[in-house]
Amino acid sequence: MQPVGGGIRRGGDLLIAAAAGIVAVPLGLLIVVLIRCTMGGPVLFRQTRTGRHGKEFDILKFRTMREKRYADEPDAPRITRLGTFLRTTSLDELPQLWNVARGEMGVIGPRPTLPEQVVHYTDRQRGRLAVRPGLTGWAQVRGRNSITWPERIELDLWYVEHRSLLLDLRILLLTAKVLLRPAGITAAGGVNPGFPVPAEPPARVVVPLIAPREAEEAAPSAVSPAAAGR
Repeated sequence: MQPVGGGIRRGGDLLIAAAAGIVAVPLGLLIVVLIRCTMGGPVLFRQTRTGRHGKEFDILKFRTMREKRYADEPDAPRITRLGTFLRTTSLDELPQLWNVARGEMGVIGPRPTLPEQVVHYTDRQRGRLAVRPGLTGWAQVRGRNSITWPERIELDLWYVEHRSLLLDLRILLLTAKVLLRPAGITAAGGVNPGFPVPAEPPARVVVPLIAPREAEEAAPSAVSPAAAGR
């Protein structure tokens, strides 16, 4: 099946976002009140992500961590009980319906990553930027954070090459299953794998060239000791 046309796909995104908004708006208001009561403001977390064709935008999420108590405090202890619940149920992603409405994201597509990760993409990996990033995607329903970044990117590339209406419907059904039985939210040990930054190539060792005459002078004499004594 050929990929769904851009206009039809965009219309479907808006229709799904509008339908989800009927439930999301009152639920979102309740979450706003709970965050304000437990953590104060701000309620939303904004972060720059890379979208279609490399265009950057601010992704929106409900805040799940309290402010740092000291400069080097790690993230894990800062996640509140409410924040853990929001992450486990993926309710922290609800504000991204606004990103969909603005056309920065679609309902289905590769999850948007950080610009500092994108700069390390290979030419092949940049193929995942050919479509709008999504609220959910093929990599999300095939392992999420329990698989490595290279594996996720390969799954996203497969989706870009094979996307169709039937595949999108399948992803929506699998997403519903994942939401009902959350899995892969964090990797083993509770820490998500970091993006593998390619190692810098080793520094080249420059060996100074020796001119032929200098090489001849530097080379050991080929004359035998006996001959040298004559």
